Amino acid sequence: MAGGGFGAASGGGDFEAKITPLVIMSCIMAASGGLMFGYDVGISGGVTSMPPFLKQFFPVVYKKTQQTGLESNYCKYDNQGLQLFTSSLYLAALIATFFASYTTRVLGRKLTMFIAGVFFVIGTVFNAAAVNLAMLIIGRILLGCGVGFANQAVPLFLSEIAPTRIRGALNILFQLNITIGILFANLINYGTAKIEGGYGWRVSLGLAGIPACLLTVGSLIVVDTPNSLIERGKLEEGKAVLKRIRGVDNVDPEFLEIVEASRVAKEVKHPFRNLLKRRNRPQLVIAIWMQIFQQFTGINAIMFYAPVLFQTLGFKSDASLYSAVITGAVNVLSTVVSIYFVDRAGRRVLLLEAGVQMFLSQLVVAIIMGFKVKDHSNNLGHVLAIVVVVMVCSFVSSFAWSWGPLGWLIPSETFPLEARSAGQSVAVCTNMLFTFVIAQAFLSMLCNMKFGIFLFFTFWVFVMTIFVVVLIPETKGVPIEEMTERVWKQHWFWKRFMDDFEDDPKGKLHA
Repeated sequence: MAGGGFGAASGGGDFEAKITPLVIMSCIMAASGGLMFGYDVGISGGVTSMPPFLKQFFPVVYKKTQQTGLESNYCKYDNQGLQLFTSSLYLAALIATFFASYTTRVLGRKLTMFIAGVFFVIGTVFNAAAVNLAMLIIGRILLGCGVGFANQAVPLFLSEIAPTRIRGALNILFQLNITIGILFANLINYGTAKIEGGYGWRVSLGLAGIPACLLTVGSLIVVDTPNSLIERGKLEEGKAVLKRIRGVDNVDPEFLEIVEASRVAKEVKHPFRNLLKRRNRPQLVIAIWMQIFQQFTGINAIMFYAPVLFQTLGFKSDASLYSAVITGAVNVLSTVVSIYFVDRAGRRVLLLEAGVQMFLSQLVVAIIMGFKVKDHSNNLGHVLAIVVVVMVCSFVSSFAWSWGPLGWLIPSETFPLEARSAGQSVAVCTNMLFTFVIAQAFLSMLCNMKFGIFLFFTFWVFVMTIFVVVLIPETKGVPIEEMTERVWKQHWFWKRFMDDFEDDPKGKLHA
């Protein structure tokens, strides 16, 4: 799904570590940033299909949805303002990412999470109390800033504080929280749509205050990560924190490795320029394309607008929120599947299996919609309607155990340390940019391309599956600092980019 955990992992060796209550507490707290993001994604789709909300802020759309026969089935919701309400969040997140990259490094992960929480709280207040479109959009922009800061700090925090052996699972914890946030948002919309008096949407938007406060208060309680303290030169404090979170007295090996890693990272004066070096090309290409492909599966289109989509297919308003809750639940369960299989079956297996499943699911939806849902007539029988919901669920589940979490995991585990933070910013930024493009364009595309939009996404799923077959190496079970030797130098295509390690003495050092 949009957003999603990525981690800066440390060296190969396992250090002494107990799984301490402090670590568990800190991770649960930090991951509430994921809940917040998921909630914002899920809530906007449901709110935009509530008549009282449309009546107040988007009267033009409201008229279209009320008048039968006037508007094409596919075009009811095609309105730039309505799309801006959803997508302004991503545009703000995109810009905030760059500031967050700086604060994460200079002020630490803890303070960056606190900043995110404050943005979330203020944004929620603006949204719930909105009396006009401007207040609504300002609220969304503030929430977006929160998303930018949280998506930069939380995943780094999680991976730095987690003991090596459970890092993968804790990393996907962030992704899992996003899906749980979406599910809760769908359930809450289902409830608030029934409120008499037409203020249900205020309750929906206002309840975002709960995860927002969790993150804000939580970020004050937790400790900053040892990596962050050491990076900022607070060596003693860093060592003390390391002892607390690991629950053992002998933390010297890990402490020394962090000190060394931060020394190497400090030597890189221009992280973004360093990212463009030839030897970082494979990781950069894969990181950027995985973000683009993640959006071009069509997942966000389906998730944002599931209620609207099901209404287009002729489900009534209630039933469509209901179907959205079903897809939300499927999403959560399938993410759990990936936590189990990612280190057992491997990354490529999950991506290839899901590619086939997503391709077939979308093809079936496109065919049914093409034959049955016309501009002004909608003769989707009961049976076919169920087939569509099943296919959408099949699509969502295969996404949730492949491109969802792996789109973040693979870039995060392949960058060498000195390029990792910059690589992260580029990945988040690409993701938000394309999330914004799809969110802004989806309803217009649905209106103009009709059922063809599903064929459009089907085509992209085909392309990305070929990309996996040809260009993505298996990274399961390879320690991060050995990626160059064991993965890139062995790969039939990427190995030609690794030759500058020989003529670059510093590169030798890093390898």
